[in-house]
Amino acid sequence: METTQYQLIDKEAVANLNFPENDVLTTAESMAERANDLKTAMTLGNLEHTKIRIYFEDDKSLKVVDTTVWGITDKRVILKQGLVIPINRVHKVKF
Repeated sequence: METTQYQLIDKEAVANLNFPENDVLTTAESMAERANDLKTAMTLGNLEHTKIRIYFEDDKSLKVVDTTVWGITDKRVILKQGLVIPINRVHKVKF
């Protein structure tokens, strides 16, 4: 995946984004890899406060945010200040 087309945004800007319901990934393998990467990101965030990059897509364009993952539900990635990104909108996670 080419990452230069992603717009870097501040974590706080996530609150103002709209997210469609459909998944950005199309294969079960890529979805499983995303789930594993998000679990690793949460572990790094909780134990070491490590920031990671989340590459995702809202209803307008591709975006990337540098942040710490504090939690994961079955549908959302939880960031600081209660901000969330739907898991189905995440393209990839980079450590």
